[in-house]
Amino acid sequence: MKTILHKAPTRGYFDHGWLQTHHTFSFADYYDPARVNFGALRVLNDDVVAPGMGFGLHPHRNMEIVSIPLSGALEHRDSMGHVSVIRPGEIQVMSAGTGVQHSEYNEQKDKETNFLQIWVIPEFENVQPRYENLSIADYIHRNRISTFISPHPGHDTPAWLYQQVWFSMADMDADKELVYKFKSPISYGVYAFVIEGDVEVAGEPLTYRDGLGVTDARSFSIRSYTEARVLLVEVPFIG
Repeated sequence: MKTILHKAPTRGYFDHGWLQTHHTFSFADYYDPARVNFGALRVLNDDVVAPGMGFGLHPHRNMEIVSIPLSGALEHRDSMGHVSVIRPGEIQVMSAGTGVQHSEYNEQKDKETNFLQIWVIPEFENVQPRYENLSIADYIHRNRISTFISPHPGHDTPAWLYQQVWFSMADMDADKELVYKFKSPISYGVYAFVIEGDVEVAGEPLTYRDGLGVTDARSFSIRSYTEARVLLVEVPFIG
């Protein structure tokens, strides 16, 4: 087993006034040649958006984009004509494909919105752009590893992407242990991102917003010291 540790304070950080943003991997003005990606996982941004503020209309192409609200409400508009709001317990998945423009705003006028935006390099380029809002609340089970995105449309997860990738959540009570079993071949890796709590992943103590990549394994343990929530993203290592 091999691991790569990214402690929360080592992330790229920018204060734009209306936006407080942390970048686990190189993004925009943050560049670290050692932290460009983890396999097909290209971006993991932790954004806090001021009330009523947000990202104006901007383009994307050939990228799988997942938005996960942690608090507040995120309004989405795009060039495909979609207008919607997502909240905790829901996710947004978008395949940019041949090209799409969208905007994201904090729908609330009196509270901040915190969300994760995650980019995955697609297996197939230039697909027809698509967009979905989905509730994942019924798929997240406490003290279990709950998978909510997979590569397979219409299977056991509500959402899918154009890549051999699995997104799972581990919502844990204190003093619990779970085992993550890889869903794919040995050449794949899992990136664990601690949303809340204190845990031990693959023998490494982690806390709030720490990240750990695990490769060369078929399984690893997750132990919770406190109540905790851990996002797990299994991805291929692409050449």
